[in-house]
Amino acid sequence: MAGETLVTVVGNLTADPELRHTASGIPVAGFTIASTPRVFDRDRSEFVDGEPLFLRCSLWRQAGENAAQSLTRGMRVVVTGRLRQRTFDDKEGIRRTTVEIDAEEVAASLTYATAKVTKTYRQGTPAQHGHAPTASPATGSAQSSPSPAVEPHPF
Repeated sequence: MAGETLVTVVGNLTADPELRHTASGIPVAGFTIASTPRVFDRDRSEFVDGEPLFLRCSLWRQAGENAAQSLTRGMRVVVTGRLRQRTFDDKEGIRRTTVEIDAEEVAASLTYATAKVTKTYRQGTPAQHGHAPTASPATGSAQSSPSPAVEPHPF
């Protein structure tokens, strides 16, 4: 959508993602990342940490379920999504404003780690290391050749 503020943030998970479901059953994973800049201090001849930025993130549907299964506290991640500002009244009636990321993509950072990716399939398709479902052959054909693997669209 035009006018939205898209951001990409690299940081570490402060806790394991928490998976919950909305009243209508839609899964959403919530997590916080801490992004701390490191700058070189010439006077001390060493790198020093700057002020950390803590951002709350929400990741919806299958991606949220995948994140809850795959990510753990301390992992370095790359998050891309829409920056959202929310204003609310807290328990004491004080007006608060928070900035959050409505994540579109979340990935483990491979700067200091390795990863093995496992493709997931939608409900009703094999989730093991097998192939994606194949199209059924046309009826009435005397001899049918195997159809190529067709992966379901992720949405």
